[in-house]
Parts: sequence; structure tokens; C-alpha cells
Amino acid sequence: MSKSAQFDNVSVVAKANVYFDGKVVSHTVLLAGGVKKTLGLIYPGTFTFNTGAPEKMEIIAGACRVKQAGEAAWKDYAAGTAFDVPGNSKFDIAVDSGIAEYICSFG
Repeated sequence: MSKSAQFDNVSVVAKANVYFDGKVVSHTVLLAGGVKKTLGLIYPGTFTFNTGAPEKMEIIAGACRVKQAGEAAWKDYAAGTAFDVPGNSKFDIAVDSGIAEYICSFG
């Protein structure tokens, strides 16, 4: 699980990031020093995301499966686990049921 279930003294971008007709929704949180994170929900389905900067995805509730670029097998991630995605890459993420909640850290 994330080291912090709460982020203090931050700025939040009010406009939501909405992907795949609302099946993935996040909000951007800006921490001191320019650190950027997104907090989001992934509803059931399979989605492909491209990355610019490296990302760390922490699953804080629910579960998902992930297949990174160049990998043949899917890997399971439950609440309290995390995975890293290289920059300038892509990954597939699937939620089979329920809602997966995540914190994405960039850089």
C-alpha cells in the first residue's frame, strides 16, 4: 500500500482526466517541489496506456491484471501492490470486476 493514504499541503487540478468513455478517471495532485501524482479509478474492462515519463502504479483498492510492452503474460496486482512502467512505453491493464483504485507517481 502507499506509504501515505493522505497527501497534505498539495494543489489539486479540479478538471478530471477522463479516459475510455469514463471507464478510467483520475485527478492530478501536485506536491511540493513539482512532484506530480494522479489518483484514479479503473472500472471493469481492458485498456492500453502509453507512457512518456516512467510511472509507478500503486494499487490501493481492488485488483487488476497488467501486461507490459514486450511481455506475453499478464501479471496480477492486488491492493497493496505496485508495478513500474518504463518511460516511452505502454502497458495493458485489465479490471475483471469491481473497481481498482490507484496512485500513479511520475518520474
